[in-house]
Amino acid sequence: MINAQMVKSLRDRTGAGMMDCKKALQTTEGDEEKAMIWLREKGLAKAQKRADRTTSEGWIGSYIHSNGKIAVLVELKCETDFVAKSDKFQELAKDLSMQVAATSPVCVSPDQLPQELLEKEKQIFLNQAKEEGKPENIAEKIVEGRIKKYYKEVCLLEQPFIKDDSKTITDLLNEAVAVLGENIQIGRFTRMALGEDSQ
Repeated sequence: MINAQMVKSLRDRTGAGMMDCKKALQTTEGDEEKAMIWLREKGLAKAQKRADRTTSEGWIGSYIHSNGKIAVLVELKCETDFVAKSDKFQELAKDLSMQVAATSPVCVSPDQLPQELLEKEKQIFLNQAKEEGKPENIAEKIVEGRIKKYYKEVCLLEQPFIKDDSKTITDLLNEAVAVLGENIQIGRFTRMALGEDSQ
């Protein structure tokens, strides 16, 4: 039997709507962990449906580190001014700013990674694999795995979320799409550290 306390607990953990939480718990026979996975998958499906909708509104999230030596601006885009001004959306923009401050990504997604930088990394990984005495076909698989790991370091969307490393920034955006009901995209970001070239 699904009771109000169970629904509230799931809602507190996921931020999803009451009816969605109730349905998730009914579908998973009251198993909260499975219900969270169900909601995440549902969020992903919703996000994919909305991915081609125009994002002309949004909010610029900002973060300045307490020592005043690191500052970040992140452009977070959505479809309507109503969502842009919501607490949930602005909190997401703030979280993303903190993420960029902490992890210093190079770009938003793998397709934005400069090709020459990617080729350079591939060559380094290939040389490492060969030095370890790996045969050519194994070396290529190793390079593939290391490139995926590299993406998690330098591409914002691929990174584990600093407040909960069980989810990536892509998961975080998809959850927000599921809750707010709009296409949400990260536009661009700027990170400045005192004495460093900005990126």
